[in-house]
Amino acid sequence: MEEQVIKSKVVGVDISNERTTYAVVDIRGNILSEGTFETNAYPDVNDFVTKLCECLLTMIEENGGYEAIRSIGISCPSVSAQTGCIENAANLPWKGVVPLAAMLRDRLGMAVGLANDARISALGEKAYGSAHGMKNFIVVNIGVGVGSCFFSDGHEHVGAMGFAGEIGHTTVCVGGRKCGCGKQGCLEAYAGAKGIVQTAQELMAESSEPSLMRDIERLTPRLITECCEKGDKLAIEVYRKTGRILGWCLANYASLVNPEAIILAGGISRAGHWLFDPIKEVFEQEVFLNMRGRIKLFRSNLDDHERDVLGASALAWDVPEYSLFK
Repeated sequence: MEEQVIKSKVVGVDISNERTTYAVVDIRGNILSEGTFETNAYPDVNDFVTKLCECLLTMIEENGGYEAIRSIGISCPSVSAQTGCIENAANLPWKGVVPLAAMLRDRLGMAVGLANDARISALGEKAYGSAHGMKNFIVVNIGVGVGSCFFSDGHEHVGAMGFAGEIGHTTVCVGGRKCGCGKQGCLEAYAGAKGIVQTAQELMAESSEPSLMRDIERLTPRLITECCEKGDKLAIEVYRKTGRILGWCLANYASLVNPEAIILAGGISRAGHWLFDPIKEVFEQEVFLNMRGRIKLFRSNLDDHERDVLGASALAWDVPEYSLFK
């Protein structure tokens, strides 16, 4: 009788707006090999897929070849898990509908799973991070964009078309700022990276108060945080306004799904107490009375890229195995 070989490794890929990270991960969650390249260096999606396949093939060959790798899991913004497509991404360089899972499966001859980056973050948190052991929780990614995923009774909710959790494209200001998705007044236009910088610019235009931000040619949320640390009142106000908007939105979210915890991830969450203090203040004021003081609200304790690569690998284990090379 022919001995059946059990494949003990998968590939996890995290496609963010700035860079793409890929890794071979074993069954225990150990990252065995890892690489990265700039996402925005490939404005044509066909060139991006070619680059990614070249990187993956090299890494697969260096880690036992097709005989050792079971499947590939991919994290990417604006994805439908139902179709395996990137659909109308607001912040990626590729527009329209991109059948990324099918493109990679055809070129690599392996099973490919594709999911929204917020869902992948939640999978990573449940398997390896702060949500380990939780059944009801929300993960909110705050970076270039704003997205979320929530688990209910131990299962992630993806929705009928795979787009559940798009909190960044809920309206917080009717007729407000233009969002990258085409709508006006979206949360992302106020709490995403560009929105935070716009808030800073508006505050400086409305006030003659001195600010370290005025001397920075290319303002970023990280630099605004550094100004806060130096006591800059206008910079502190930027995060106070941002945090109040987020606190209000998260209170509404929690009131609907009643989670054990809300875990904030992504680069903006590194703003620390400048952002968290106003979030928590408004959250406790606005959340449903019976939930006040009973929902944990904290930042992820995992490195963002490591968590999302591990989350993508967790997705890969759930993909039905397929290979042209059996």
